Amino acid sequence: MVINILYFASVKDRLGTARESLDVPASTTGTGLMKILKSRGEPWVSVFSDTKLLIAINQEMANEAALVNEGDEVAFFPPVTGG
Repeated sequence: MVINILYFASVKDRLGTARESLDVPASTTGTGLMKILKSRGEPWVSVFSDTKLLIAINQEMANEAALVNEGDEVAFFPPVTGG
């Protein structure tokens, strides 16, 4: 199934890309998606090993156990800080 992935802020900067479409197996979770992305090596391993990384699915905050479905938009971003 194909999903759309968005990368924001420092995640985007470190990976050198803002978005991509990716074909993943059915029943993929946020954790499974991060494992797939980490399999690319560095800098992907470093980015997706960050335990504070946030995930949103279809513009709603999600946890790593959430299932990803065909056509979903999955966004990864660092914790938001105020100032």
